Amino acid sequence: MILDLTQLSPKWFHLDVAVSVLPKLIEATGITIYVTVAAFLIALVLGLPLLLLRRSRYRLVARPVATVIEFIRSTPLLVQIYFFFFVLPDYGIVLSPVVTGIVAMSLHYGCYMSEVYRSGLDSIPHGQWDAATSLNFSRVAAYRHVILPQVVPRVIPAAGSFLVFMFKDSPLLAAITVHELMYVAVQHGMDNFQYLEPITMCGLIFLALSLGSTAVIRLIEARVGTVWLGRRRYSAT
Repeated sequence: MILDLTQLSPKWFHLDVAVSVLPKLIEATGITIYVTVAAFLIALVLGLPLLLLRRSRYRLVARPVATVIEFIRSTPLLVQIYFFFFVLPDYGIVLSPVVTGIVAMSLHYGCYMSEVYRSGLDSIPHGQWDAATSLNFSRVAAYRHVILPQVVPRVIPAAGSFLVFMFKDSPLLAAITVHELMYVAVQHGMDNFQYLEPITMCGLIFLALSLGSTAVIRLIEARVGTVWLGRRRYSAT
């Protein structure tokens, strides 16, 4: 007996169309995950030096960096994507669509991560710095052994939220022909004049990615919190 999918779907939604487009969407999901995760990891790394430069004691360094960060945070990501993809080639810098997406998203969210790190540092009691100074720690040693271990648990929730935001912003890359989820869904709709099913499946996949990312971040947050609490108890004894 052959199951007819058309009999299981309502008249306004064709289940057979949704099933037929699903393999293409799953393949595109790999591109979406790759671009988003790569940009997120770069943003995590990039945010820290941006913060340190912004907090530099030299105004000639701190003020320009602060201006650049605020400019990038205050302009739309899509504008920045277009700038990297369409403007830079005029100056001899040609990037592929995928690389353009990674660079634009990592730079955009790297500036946001610098603010996350800044709020995490500002939340550390000043007495921790005094304690590190009294122990004759250098500035690097104070950051490594005293400050950063306390900052990391504080910034994980915000960093996890930005990961979800980056997944939801990845459809912007369809504008420069990155074959991610939204691009494939829209192309299928244009080729077959069937938009409801692929876009609905695309939304469901994004929902699964967002919920999965949130669950992973919560596990990491709980794990890091447990490790940090254990270290504090160990140091107290």
